[in-house]
Amino acid sequence: MKQYNVGIIGATGMVGQRFAVLLQNHPWFNVSALAASPRSAGKTYEEATLGRWNLTEPLPEKLKNMKIIDAADIAAVKTHADFVFCAVDMKKDEIKALEEAYAKAEIPVMSNNSAHRFTPDVPMLIPELNGSHAEVIHSQRKRLGTARGFIAVKSNCSIQSYVPALYPLGAENLESVAVCTYQAISGAGKTFATWGEMTDNVIPFIGGEEEKSEQEPLKVFGNFNGETIVPAASPVFTAQCLRVPLSDGHFAAAFIKFKSGKKPTKDEIITKWRGFVGEPQTLKLPSAPEHFLTYFDEDNFPQAKLHRGLYGGMGVSLGRLREDSLFDYKFVGLSHNTLRGAAGGAVLMAEYLAAKGYL
Repeated sequence: MKQYNVGIIGATGMVGQRFAVLLQNHPWFNVSALAASPRSAGKTYEEATLGRWNLTEPLPEKLKNMKIIDAADIAAVKTHADFVFCAVDMKKDEIKALEEAYAKAEIPVMSNNSAHRFTPDVPMLIPELNGSHAEVIHSQRKRLGTARGFIAVKSNCSIQSYVPALYPLGAENLESVAVCTYQAISGAGKTFATWGEMTDNVIPFIGGEEEKSEQEPLKVFGNFNGETIVPAASPVFTAQCLRVPLSDGHFAAAFIKFKSGKKPTKDEIITKWRGFVGEPQTLKLPSAPEHFLTYFDEDNFPQAKLHRGLYGGMGVSLGRLREDSLFDYKFVGLSHNTLRGAAGGAVLMAEYLAAKGYL
C-alpha cells in the first residue's frame, strides 16, 4: 500500500490527541503536520498540550517537538500533508467553511465533525456497513471543482453502539427502533478531573444528540442515486440520550420492531450478528477488528470496563437479546466512543478510501 503523509487539524483536543496516539505507528499513514487554533500555533505539540493531555497513553515521542500550524493556514498544511484528519472545536458554519476550503485546495478531509454529515454528496461512512456510499465522492468533486479534494465524514459516536447491530438484520425489514444511550464524558471532550459536575451524577440532556441519533442512521442505511446519498425512509427512530459518569464507552439500550412477516427468531439474529463480516475485514485493513460484532451470552455482559477496548476499541459488543412486550426484541450495545466512535472510525474510513483508490 502507498504511504501517505497526513495532518491532524484540531490536534490539541481530545479527539486530536487520540488521532496522534493511533497514528504514531500506523503502517500506511505518517503524521507530518499538526494544526490547531492561533493560540497554539508556533508552539511545539508538547507545549501546546501541557496540562491539557487527556489520555492515559503518553504523548507520542516523535510528535513532541513538532510545531503547531495555524489551522487556517491551509497552504502551510498542504506542504506537509497528502490528506488530513479534522476534529476541530468551532461553530458548525466555521467548520463547514474550513473543511470545504481544505477540500478545494485538493486536500482530502477525513472529518470527525458533524458539520457535513447531512451534506447530500458527502459520504458518512461506517465502512463495514455502507462503504459503497464512497461513490458519491465523484459527484462531490464535480461540485467542488476538484480533481483530488473531497470531504468524508464519520457518523456520530453514539450510533456506533446500536446501528451496526441493525444492519445485518436488514434495515429495510425494520419498522421502528427506540433507543436510549448512556454516553461517557469523553464524548464531551472531558475527564473527571476537568468536569467535577459529572462525579456521582447523570445529566439527561446532550445538545443535538437525540436528533443525530434519530436521523443519522437513515443516511447510513440510505442509497446512492448517482448524484447524492438519499436517506432511507425507514425504520422510524426515537432516541433519548443521557450523559453518565463513565470515562469511555457509549452504551445503548435498543428496542426493535420488525415489519409484518419479517420477524426472525432470536437464534437467527444472534447467528447473523456472529457471522457478519464487513468489507474492512475482507480487505484486512490495519484498523479493522477481527470481529466487528461480538455477542455475549452472559446476562451481565457487555460491561464498559471489560469490553470497550475489544479489538483495540474497534469492536462493537452486544448482549441481552430477548423478546419484548411492546416491541419484538430488545438488546444492549457498547462501543468505544473515542476509538470506534471517533478517531479510530475516521482512521478506518481513511484506510478504506485509500484501499479503494479515493486518496
